[in-house]
Amino acid sequence: MDLTTTVAIDEENSVARVALAGALNTDTAPAFELRLQDVVAAGHELTVLDMKDLDYISSAGLRVIFKAAKQTKSSGRKLAAANRKPHIDKVFEILKALPDMAVFSNDQELDDYLDTMQRKAKGE
Repeated sequence: MDLTTTVAIDEENSVARVALAGALNTDTAPAFELRLQDVVAAGHELTVLDMKDLDYISSAGLRVIFKAAKQTKSSGRKLAAANRKPHIDKVFEILKALPDMAVFSNDQELDDYLDTMQRKAKGE
């Protein structure tokens, strides 16, 4: 599955909205990271990731988001995730519960677990 991103800038309020549609995974994360870096580098006070149409996220996608969050925070700005579907929200809940614990032996094991949890949350 592909990932499509659309960026809308509200200069007056210093907000960038990045809408994601599709899958943010190992295949799509590198291009998304470049796009998100450009948005973050523009220096808006708030960058919003609109996940209304995001269908899947893997550890590679999470790494891109967490890297951008760290960058915005270090420069006194904010990154927010909006409109998360329940199965995407579940991934964020899992990782919030295990912030610094390495409980998976490798990225593939983590992705398999996240895939299973997203399917479960979607009722598949």
